[in-house]
Amino acid sequence: MIQRKKSGGDGAGIAQAVDEEVGIQIENSLRPHVLSEYIGQDKIKKNLNLAMEAARGRGEPLEHILLHGPAGLGKTTLGNLIAREMGAAIRVTSGPALEKQGDLAALLTNLEKGDVLFIDEIHRLRAPVQEVLYTAMEDFGIDMILGKGPGARSVRLNIPPFTLIGATTKMSLLTAPLRDRFGTIFKFDFYTNEDIKKILLRSSKILHCAIEDGAADLLSVSCRQTPRVANRLLRRARDFAHVHGEANCITSHTIGETLKMLGVDALGLDEMDRTILKTIIRSFNGGPVGLNTLSSAFPEEEATIEDIYEPYLLQIGFLERTPRGRKTTHRAYRHLGMENPQLI
Repeated sequence: MIQRKKSGGDGAGIAQAVDEEVGIQIENSLRPHVLSEYIGQDKIKKNLNLAMEAARGRGEPLEHILLHGPAGLGKTTLGNLIAREMGAAIRVTSGPALEKQGDLAALLTNLEKGDVLFIDEIHRLRAPVQEVLYTAMEDFGIDMILGKGPGARSVRLNIPPFTLIGATTKMSLLTAPLRDRFGTIFKFDFYTNEDIKKILLRSSKILHCAIEDGAADLLSVSCRQTPRVANRLLRRARDFAHVHGEANCITSHTIGETLKMLGVDALGLDEMDRTILKTIIRSFNGGPVGLNTLSSAFPEEEATIEDIYEPYLLQIGFLERTPRGRKTTHRAYRHLGMENPQLI
């Protein structure tokens, strides 16, 4: 928190504090504040608008919603927008944070009618916590055991109708009973280069840095089709333009130098992506290789490779999942400038 000096102090110090606060606000404002500003995922938005209009017409909360897809595609942002569009308060938590049944019960009993409870990484909820969530989602009540031994008794606590929005990167890890209690399930797709360009142009206006159309085209291809990566690379390009005196305008040269500095190639692959592909090719003859065996060659856990790097490599067709493990494709060989022995 910024400490402001009392009146009569150094005016320059106050101005600097205000400037820092404004800078933080600008960074946070990159996320859209209304659904109409949310770029991409058109099918999801169309279905959401229909559901929200129907719920508002009936004066009821939305049905429970499950959002799933790779990280960085806007699940949390959309969850907040849903609450805002419905005029509801939102409580945000995550699966790992709810360790005991009492943690979830405390959240649920403090909700008001129509509130939104957003649980990120919902697949990481422990089984006992999920059991409490089942009845809360279905019957808007939770059963708690008071006391121990022969004197223990069950008490039903009623909770007001609410909307649960769950977000997950691993749909397969959700138990069937939990998954079946969601009224609507939305799958997030990777963004097109055109949508990423729109996001970059919008963000550049918010950041007060002009970007040439050609530069936006060049950067949109290198963002892994992911808005979070797009905004991160845009901020780094803005830094580069500022330091090198390019009049606060991001050019194609700025983008090229920024990507070179960060070790990101024209398709958005970083050093770790290339290392994964080269290791499969050189150490395992292109695969197939199991995830456990592959992770042992890096200082990265299996989950990191599977959740962070694999989705994009699969999306652009550089990696395949087979019953026997991961396998590189001819497109990966060609991109890395390596010969595919199977084609020689």
